[in-house]
Amino acid sequence: MVNKKYKHSEITGKIIGCAMTVHNTLGNGFQEVIYQRALSIELEKAELSFQREKEIPIMYDDKQIGTRRVDFFVEEKVMLEIKALTKLENVHLAQALNYLEAYKIEIGLLVNFGATSLQFKRLTIQQKLKNQ
Repeated sequence: MVNKKYKHSEITGKIIGCAMTVHNTLGNGFQEVIYQRALSIELEKAELSFQREKEIPIMYDDKQIGTRRVDFFVEEKVMLEIKALTKLENVHLAQALNYLEAYKIEIGLLVNFGATSLQFKRLTIQQKLKNQ
């Protein structure tokens, strides 16, 4: 899964592999928190450092107006947002891209455990800029 054309592809490849292991073991149909806990175990086994539910401030006009939590922040380089939905929608992609911008992170993954096959999207801050 390492693709040199993607920044941090070694890390994202390991994350996707961990997610596939979780999905192959549990299948679909559980709540997001179950996948989050199982993925924590797999990330540890893969020797990836991570923070779970890292909180960030949401700023507007240089004032904090709220906070958001991303599911995982891996190796201090990759943001990982997980879902457990039957289908990913554009709003979920937009949310994950907004998190990239808020965290000032270049690379992210959006992973969905809710479909019959694992779904994932690699995200870049450039995608966010293109969509504006």
